[in-house]
Formats: sequence, C-alpha cells, structure tokens
Amino acid sequence: MINNWPKSAETTKNNEKWIPGGVVSLNRKAEPNICFAKGLGSRVWDIEGREYIDYQAGFAAAFLGHNDPDVNAAVADSIRENLVLMGAGPTNLEGEFAKLFCASVPTVEKIQITTTGSEATYHAIRIARAATGKTHVIIMQGGYNGWHNDVAGNVISNLEDVGERVSPGEYPFDPLSAGIPAEHRSLIHVVNYNDLESVNYIVKRFPVACILLEPVLQNIGIVKPLPGYLEGLRELADEQGFLLIFDEVKTGFRHALGGYQSICKVTPDLSTFGKAVANGYPFGVIGGKAKYMDYFVHPSRDKRVLIAGTFNAHPMTTVAAIATLRKLSSPTFGVYEHVNKLGRMLETGLNDIFSDFDKPFYVARQGSAFCVYFMDHAPVDYHDLASNHDFAFDRSYRMQLIEAGIFNFPLPIKQGSISYAHSVSDIEETLEKTKKVVGKLIEKQKVATTI
Repeated sequence: MINNWPKSAETTKNNEKWIPGGVVSLNRKAEPNICFAKGLGSRVWDIEGREYIDYQAGFAAAFLGHNDPDVNAAVADSIRENLVLMGAGPTNLEGEFAKLFCASVPTVEKIQITTTGSEATYHAIRIARAATGKTHVIIMQGGYNGWHNDVAGNVISNLEDVGERVSPGEYPFDPLSAGIPAEHRSLIHVVNYNDLESVNYIVKRFPVACILLEPVLQNIGIVKPLPGYLEGLRELADEQGFLLIFDEVKTGFRHALGGYQSICKVTPDLSTFGKAVANGYPFGVIGGKAKYMDYFVHPSRDKRVLIAGTFNAHPMTTVAAIATLRKLSSPTFGVYEHVNKLGRMLETGLNDIFSDFDKPFYVARQGSAFCVYFMDHAPVDYHDLASNHDFAFDRSYRMQLIEAGIFNFPLPIKQGSISYAHSVSDIEETLEKTKKVVGKLIEKQKVATTI
C-alpha cells in the first residue's frame, strides 16, 4: 500500500538531496508520505491526481477550508495595494487585528503577534519566569506546545521511556530532540493531564513559574478535562503564585470565537493561539492579562521580556487573520453552527457504524474536532490511552481510509478536523466509505484470529 504513491516517493527522494528528511517540518513525515499538489474547500489532490476529502487541514489550521475565497481575496488585495513590510514603526493593520482579537476573546486584555504558535508558547514561558522570579515549568504528558527546549517532549511516548502511572509525582522528560541540555531538562516537570494531585506535588517542591497545557489535549486525539480539573488549576495557580497558561493553538477559534476558555469559563493568565487564527497563513498570538503582557515593556530592564521578529504581523498574514476573524464572527456565515452540526452528524454516524461490529471503540469529539479511539471508554490521560487503545487497528483504519479517498493523518490517535467548507454530502460520503473500510478490517481480523 505504501508504494502506491510513486510520484510522492520520488519527490521525497529528490528533496533529500538538499533537505534532511526531504521535508521541512519532520512532524509532517509519515507513511504514506504523500505529496499534495492543491486544495480547495474540503478537498485536496495529490501529485498522482487522486482526490481526498480532507480532515487533516494543515494540522487543523484551515478551519474555513483550503483557499477560502474571502481570506484569499483579502490577501490578493494587500498585494495589489502594495502593502509593505517595513520593519520600522507600528502599522494600522496590527492595531486593527489586535482590537478585533480582544473583542473576540474578551478574557484577553492585550496581545502580541508572532509568526508561529511555538514562538507564542516560548514568549509565554519567558513572561511567567520574569513575572514570578521562578524558573520551573509544568507540562503535560501527551501535550504538544512547540519545538523549543521547555516543551519539546512527552507527546506520544513509549511507556518504557516514561514509566507506569504515578500519582502524585512526575514522569521523566522524554525529549523530541537532541541538543536539549540536561541542566535545562531539570527545570521541566511532566505530569499527566487531569491529575491535580501531581501538580500540587510539584509546586510544593519546586519554584514553579507556570503550568502550560492545552485545555483539551488535541495532539493525542481529543482528551477532555474532567469536571473541576481546569478550575482546580486556576485555584492552585492563585494559591501557589504561578501562572496558568492555556495553549489554545489548536483549540482557539476552532471551538468558539472566544477560545475554549469561553466554553470552560476558566480564565488563564496567558494564552497562545495559532492555526485557525489566519486560516492556514503563518500566524501566532500570545495574549492575556495586561499586567503580564506589559512585561514586554516593563520599565525595569531586568524585568523586560524581549519580543522581536521581522515577520511578526507581516501585512499579508495580518490581513488574512483579520479576514478570518471577521468571517468567524459574522452571523451571516454561521461558521460555528455549521461545523458543530457536521460534527454531531459525523459522531452519530461513526457511533452507528462501530456499534454494528464487535470491536471496542469510543468516538471523542469537541465541536468540529474528532478522534476514534479503539478502546471502550474516553481516555482521561496519556497513560490510559497508551495502555488501552488498539494502535495497530487504528493504523490500518487510517491507511484504508486514505486508500478510499478520506485523508486523516496516517498516525494513530491524531485528531481529525472538520472545516467550514465541508458539506453534509462530504460527511455522508465519509460515513459510507468508513462503513466499508471497517467491515473489511473486522472481517480480516476475524480471519486472522481463526488461523
């Protein structure tokens, strides 16, 4: 099956002559390593000419759909108007975006603009350390918050590397990259999501500047907070003097105009956003309470946090972000009503399909984001998932769907994303093909167990 994309394989081989690994973000590399040529709305086409209904959407970035006409029109206008990247002084565009953003997310008082979500989480941790005078950071096992030293670890870990469940306690830092000094790792503490006891355990033993987490873990599917968990983190942060930082790079704007924090009614000290903010154009945001954001302009040099970047608020990406937020906030388009309707339709259909087969499953969904787990309950943390999910079946399931023209990232437990461009007929086609795929996989599994 993997050899069914010869042009993609050749592209990777050619790229490897000049690019290590043949792809510029190694998080994109998987088997099959398909090279896509174009996308429009809910569909993408690879260089072999095959068409897919797409649920990858640039790791959930293209929330309105690929090449949304309103966003693209705004970008085209910016080019025709000769907007300039000057790198000197303020611009009207960044101010316009900031005002629109803060109106959309009223829990955020001030923002700064970056080019990526990773940069935003990097700055958030810097602010936390400057504001508290502390250096230690808590992150989640199974969370992903970017590529930098503070957070590049413990996403889809082998349990042999991090050990069995411990609570209260922490897990070894499981790096995603070489080159992270041991001295730096000693400042990072990894706990399981939904485990308040372990957070309390860490903050009583170390000078913790912040806890950084996705309010819903969406890099291992859809793992939701248990009742009282996020509220408990807010209380602990206030009691123990550390900052609560929500990484809403994937949850922000996809689930609600005000971010997931508007759904859970918990206000973090700082938040980071990306992905859906500019519908796939490179854009990141760090925002939060003014008293922390103002560390970027703190009067004391030893407290001032640097933010810099020639391409921060590039005119082309900023107009894309403005156009995206305007469309998301417009009742004319009804973006959230549409995607939530499709999400419910897909969830109901998947439940109906899998209920017909003797296979444990759980369909997890938050709005337009979804994941099918092959276990008999909703996972509460990474250890639960790693111990109970059928990874081999998930892998086969994703591969067969790709063959059928339904693209989800071909790595088990990765989130699927519905876009505003998806239609009822897209969901119906997806369910029809899914039923055939699952039937074949279950039959194959039955045959294998009888041999």
